[in-house]
Amino acid sequence: MTSHHLAQLNLGLLRAPIDDAEMAEFVAALEPINAIAEASAGFVWRLKADDGGSSSYVDVPGRSDPLWAPNMSVWEDLDSLRHFMYKSGHASYLRRRAEWFQKPDRPINVLWWIPVGRIPTLEDAVRRLDHLTDHGPSEIGWPLTKPFPPPDA
Repeated sequence: MTSHHLAQLNLGLLRAPIDDAEMAEFVAALEPINAIAEASAGFVWRLKADDGGSSSYVDVPGRSDPLWAPNMSVWEDLDSLRHFMYKSGHASYLRRRAEWFQKPDRPINVLWWIPVGRIPTLEDAVRRLDHLTDHGPSEIGWPLTKPFPPPDA
């Protein structure tokens, strides 16, 4: 049994304010996509807004642009996260991300291992993403394409 879970942060820069008509289809998909995540094997936790809704409404620490939309979650392992991303109903929306998000000029995803039972903070996640951007992949945080093994591997 593992002693660590996988945390992930994805920051998307929306094409328009989330309450803009241009974002209506994206907003309508948030609840169903979050339900898919929560029903997925290996899902542990996800960031939510204060009202229990999508994290897309949460302000990102250290980012002044209100178009930044965070998605942060915890998974039992990397395979569980990959399955949700690419093999569940989420995949069809992932392929359409350019309709709702600006093309990033910096990394927007970071992953890292946390002890089982710990819930990450958005502040720590943003710090890890900034570290990845400035210093490259490390045990502090890495991109999905260059995973680090769990500490107990």
